[in-house]
Amino acid sequence: MSKILIVDDDKEYRENLKEILDNAGYPNDMTGSAKQAMQKLGDQQFDVVLLDFMMPGIDGINALGEFKKISPNSKIIMITAFASIENAVVAIKKGASEYISKPFKIKALLLMIKQAIEELRFEGNIKKLKLEGTLSSLSNSIRREIIRLFQTSKKIRLMETARKLDIEDHTKLIFHLKTLREAKILRQDMKHAYMLTKEGKKVLECLNILDNYLSDK
Repeated sequence: MSKILIVDDDKEYRENLKEILDNAGYPNDMTGSAKQAMQKLGDQQFDVVLLDFMMPGIDGINALGEFKKISPNSKIIMITAFASIENAVVAIKKGASEYISKPFKIKALLLMIKQAIEELRFEGNIKKLKLEGTLSSLSNSIRREIIRLFQTSKKIRLMETARKLDIEDHTKLIFHLKTLREAKILRQDMKHAYMLTKEGKKVLECLNILDNYLSDK
């Protein structure tokens, strides 16, 4: 069973998170500082880390790089009260897998944790199949779902994508679309609709093959 580490200086808040994880059946541990979290990550394996953005001492952003050095395979979800594309980009570049803004719905947090755990399994299978590189940009399940939309559509638009994937946070969706553009999987036409590139079409084919392979395991 996947184990989760809660890192938040607010005692009441981290205890609320612990209760949520306990009720969902996730083994977990918690700590009130980044320094203590580093010690725990060095001693134990955690699949997911819930990390507060703003903390005294070493804040979440500055702790990210150290966390990834100590436990490179852990998926880190940044919890922030300041949702913006800039914060998201900084967090992802520093090593976060995702971010969620306060206040959030319990269902949304649990879904994000589930997706992070799926990423770990997906990345493990990519390594087994020796398909690193371009496919690594699809380790995130939201980005995979975006690519799958092109099985039935030649073009997709932002609002249409948000509706089909049931994503309320458009900031987050814009970030994932931007990531796919930077990976040269998507491009935009003159009307800002998203389309698969030539490389993106190959990635969709590979993703279908990988899905079929994993479904047989």
